[in-house]
Amino acid sequence: MFPDLFSIGPFTIHTYGMFVALGFFAGLGATIKIGKSMGIGHQQVLDMGFLIILAAIIGSRMLYILMNISYYVQRPIEILWIWEGGLVFSGGIIAVALVVAWYGKRHDLSFLKLGDLLVPGAALGQGIGRIGCLMAGCCYGKPTHVKWGIIFTHPNSLAPNNICLHPTQLYSSISGFLIFLILLFVHSKKKFEGQVLMWFLICHSTARLAIERFRGDHRGMVLNSNMTMTQFVATLILVVSVIVLLVLKSRNRRKSQTG
Repeated sequence: MFPDLFSIGPFTIHTYGMFVALGFFAGLGATIKIGKSMGIGHQQVLDMGFLIILAAIIGSRMLYILMNISYYVQRPIEILWIWEGGLVFSGGIIAVALVVAWYGKRHDLSFLKLGDLLVPGAALGQGIGRIGCLMAGCCYGKPTHVKWGIIFTHPNSLAPNNICLHPTQLYSSISGFLIFLILLFVHSKKKFEGQVLMWFLICHSTARLAIERFRGDHRGMVLNSNMTMTQFVATLILVVSVIVLLVLKSRNRRKSQTG
């Protein structure tokens, strides 16, 4: 693939970073449009967008580092090299959730309402950003003989060269676009606050658990088990999200009956 888009002297534009930026701006545009339908102005969306991108980068990077702690203990300077890949989306979700909760409390906005606003754009951003993973070669898959396997040959690729691998980056990208479409549909039929947010967490966690089976890069294991850190976090998010969705649905039903 093409980990480096172009270079001007010592300055290099990395393809990974470009697609992450494109994903952010595409997601921000979608969020502004959705915000109009919810009575939330574009300035508030822009304010949240700035905080969210910082939280997403820091949270996703921190989880990746924890999953590969032995490597970064020996090379601490590389903790800052995010342009070479190494972001775990689940870590970003957790960090963003904390920031959104803080922002909502500060501006008297419901966390669930803000979640419904933000997650469609997050799914779209992920779909675009994962193309950057493909270009950089990070988040690569296990060796395979499937017809749609990908062989990396670029010397700067983060994936092993000259081996047919599962295109797990494309699996994640496609899942992001599909989740975006699902959330738009759910949003159009929404009956209570938090419904879109919970469906995002359910769909995203399910997709991660499925795709994780084909990942070939080192993921970091939980307590010497066969479960990766990503699988562990995704499982927790999935279980909690299903329970919360059922509780919110039941609460809305009771409210409708009494109202």
